Amino acid sequence: MAIIKGERIISGQDALRISEATFKDYFELLKPRVMSLVIFTAFAGLVVAPGHINPVIGFIAILCIAVGAGASGALNMWYDADIDAVMTRTAGRPIPSGRILPGEALAFGLTLSGFSIAILGLAVNVLAAGLLAFTIFFYVVVYTMWLKRWTPQNIVIGGAAGAFPPMIGWAAVTGGVSIESITLFLIIFLWTPAHFWALALFKMRDYDAVGVPMLPNVSGEKVTKDQILIYAVLTAAAGVAPTFLGFASPGYGLLTGALGVAFIWFAVLCRRMPDGDKAMVPAKKLFAYSILYLFAVFSCLMADHFAIQAWTSLKGVI
Repeated sequence: MAIIKGERIISGQDALRISEATFKDYFELLKPRVMSLVIFTAFAGLVVAPGHINPVIGFIAILCIAVGAGASGALNMWYDADIDAVMTRTAGRPIPSGRILPGEALAFGLTLSGFSIAILGLAVNVLAAGLLAFTIFFYVVVYTMWLKRWTPQNIVIGGAAGAFPPMIGWAAVTGGVSIESITLFLIIFLWTPAHFWALALFKMRDYDAVGVPMLPNVSGEKVTKDQILIYAVLTAAAGVAPTFLGFASPGYGLLTGALGVAFIWFAVLCRRMPDGDKAMVPAKKLFAYSILYLFAVFSCLMADHFAIQAWTSLKGVI
């Protein structure tokens, strides 16, 4: 495959080539690190939702959400193959490295999308399947094909795609959407800009090289660092919201409050970082902590849920 002026060109030889892609190549196409976060937050939504779901149905729901997320990743890599080939962070991905052809990735992604939505609808419920279908559409069409290359607010709006999994998990159990599941959505939605803009700060040269209008390249480092701090504060507030809404205990609120304060502190350190800093150590630390923060918040939410259930059962025995 050759990349010419941002277009995908497939030679006749490539079109007739027998695929030599391995299982590992196709697995990499699913963006497994992103998929692990999707699985975890979807599972959290499923666990803390009120009601009961058969364990087999619950497993099918999580599997379908995981496959749908992987399908989104494959379609994203298919469309972004031209810029992935230029950026150092993504040049080794299966399509730009030539291990998988664009057509193979497209067929793979569409097939997985269709199967995951259909099975989720048939085995679980229509609402969960509809939310999964909308999530895939939003990530691939709205974010990847439109927002990403058009506006520096791409991450803010496009971040909604990554925030839907706990809502889908919740819908798999309850068959509905509620203020609680919307709160879980908001935690991830508000977390996404601070997380990705920290990455964009120390990868801004890569994004500039391919013409993707990330906030640091369009508005500068200072504006980006200010925005990161604002979203860190909003994320910390959303993180403790389950306690004030009554579906998590005060203990959860204290723990996630401390995690939120640390998130804000890392954002403050990032804001103090001089413009033009080549090492970008505070931004890298914020990026790393943001991942830990999200896993910790949803872990605390599940642990709190199990603790409340255990305490309620114990009181019933006593």
